[in-house]
Amino acid sequence: MESTQTIAIVTCSTRRPRLNPFVAAYVHGVLVAASNKSTSNIEILDLVDQSLPLYDESVVPSQLPATDPTPHYAHQHTRAWSATVRRYDAFIFVTPQYNWSVPASLKNALDYLFHEWAGKPAAIVSYGSRGGGKAADHLRSILQGLRMKPMVTNVALRTGAADIANCEQRGALSDGLVEEWRRSGDEEGLQAMFIELSQQMLSECV
Repeated sequence: MESTQTIAIVTCSTRRPRLNPFVAAYVHGVLVAASNKSTSNIEILDLVDQSLPLYDESVVPSQLPATDPTPHYAHQHTRAWSATVRRYDAFIFVTPQYNWSVPASLKNALDYLFHEWAGKPAAIVSYGSRGGGKAADHLRSILQGLRMKPMVTNVALRTGAADIANCEQRGALSDGLVEEWRRSGDEEGLQAMFIELSQQMLSECV
């Protein structure tokens, strides 16, 4: 019997007003519809809920015991974050592009830990006026530095300046934006990315 794998869709930006939760919810909906419910449990993990200050530990995360780093952190917020990340078998980072890179909130959250990330499969969904490709490239390098296993398939969603206000007013992505992504093949791209991620997780269970 196959074990259930738990995947986190990470909402990476804490900036307000917020488009990121709506994009993450869209990705979640597409992937849940495409997934095998008996083998995959997909959850949204929003960094705004983690309340992480700028890194304030006195230790280097990679120098902690690899098998159980959690109790060795000084602060409760770090221990809680460590325990949360350890729950997941793989990650899908949904990130905007800020100044050709990722949000500071994401880099900070990643830098808090090391062993909790190492060896786990990861996929990237970026978004921005041109799809956020530079943020995706930078994030891939960061994940490799954390010894994660980034997927080959990335998805880049195009968004516009008006989309934030529209989401704030409607409480959801506009039908036009979702339809534009569908016509552009982004839903098929998400499905292909998820297949690659699932196959990577399966290979590690064999």
